[in-house]
Amino acid sequence: MSGNYKIEWAEVAENDLKVIIEYIAEDSPTNVLKILKKIKQKVSSLYTLPERGRIVPELQDQGISIYRELIIPPWRIICRISEMKVYVLSVLDARRNVEDILLKRLIYPK
Repeated sequence: MSGNYKIEWAEVAENDLKVIIEYIAEDSPTNVLKILKKIKQKVSSLYTLPERGRIVPELQDQGISIYRELIIPPWRIICRISEMKVYVLSVLDARRNVEDILLKRLIYPK
């Protein structure tokens, strides 16, 4: 794939990021900007390298290979590429039961 892709954040992913930042701010306000910058920079790399990251293993086990993820421990950023866009769908804490969250959000949405 070549060219620049447009990155679009789903509302749920923006909310995930907001919750993460608010949680970190309670414990460590000095780290909030550093972590936010790190996440945003990693996602920005998708402009030119949209297939960066691995296929989400929990979904691949279900035969679904259209979702990719970037890892910034302890978070997992879930994305999907469509045409010239990269959709950021979720920012999840990998310490939670990620498989259940993904299946509910991506396969069985409300």
